Amino acid sequence: MSSPFGPLHLFVDPRARGARRAARELVDTLRSRDVAVDGVATPDPNETPAAVRAALADGVRYLVAVGGDATVHAVVNGMIDRDGPVAADAVLGVVAAGRTCDFARTFGLDRPVERVAGYLASDHVMPIDVGLVDYHDPRGCQARRAFVNIAQVGYGAEALRRARRYRALGRVGALLGAYAAIATLDRREAAVRVAHTEICVPVVNLVVANGQFLGNGMKIAPRALPDDGRFNVQVFTGERSQVFTMSSAIYRGEHLPHPNVVEYQSPVVAVDPQVPLAVEADGQVLGTTPATFALLDRALRLKI
Repeated sequence: MSSPFGPLHLFVDPRARGARRAARELVDTLRSRDVAVDGVATPDPNETPAAVRAALADGVRYLVAVGGDATVHAVVNGMIDRDGPVAADAVLGVVAAGRTCDFARTFGLDRPVERVAGYLASDHVMPIDVGLVDYHDPRGCQARRAFVNIAQVGYGAEALRRARRYRALGRVGALLGAYAAIATLDRREAAVRVAHTEICVPVVNLVVANGQFLGNGMKIAPRALPDDGRFNVQVFTGERSQVFTMSSAIYRGEHLPHPNVVEYQSPVVAVDPQVPLAVEADGQVLGTTPATFALLDRALRLKI
């Protein structure tokens, strides 16, 4: 038999550690429960959005991302185009594998494959919000990307960009990237606009959160709700080392309220510093400011 949403089609990130093994275990578990799996694709992550759109055009409606946040990001960008869902009745499943899948943590989906298989075989879905970010890509051209977890402008994006050089070192590489960002990133005055107000402040980091976690379990946005029609927006305005020195509190979700963090709830955000800042979304470094963020209300059906 198939699930209530049709046979599952898996998109497996070949670069995510353990993703292929998780996919094999998932397929075996689902088939033992008589749940149909009609395909397992392992495209290059850069080609995943196109592969997802091709599957949707062929009538596939149940797509499962097997991997980390980069995998989820790629699949979502195949399911969502510039204006909204490619297929409103499509369903996204997530199987966390690799170094980190912070998106899954918000929904309690960071579980063993056998447990997640039970979720995937059920008929429960949760409509969630999707973010759209407009930014300048590395060539200086305007671009747009969808995201479902968290986007950052400033320190967080710069730390990710620099940590790429040390990716093989794991957490040590992330620390090296953080130190490099602190050493080179200046506080920059920027106009930050949300739905109901605009402020001009020195921006160390701007967090635009749909989900709650980033950085392998850091609870940066404890008040973010992925289905409330608003981003949780945090503007860090302290010293450039502020985000790093607050890491312990952030991991516990205890950094708010804070005198150097301005917090809003808003469906739109815009930031335009005089000197461009780096932009990332779902752990993917995209480009630079100026950047605008808009929310698509409950645009994606997530399997829970």
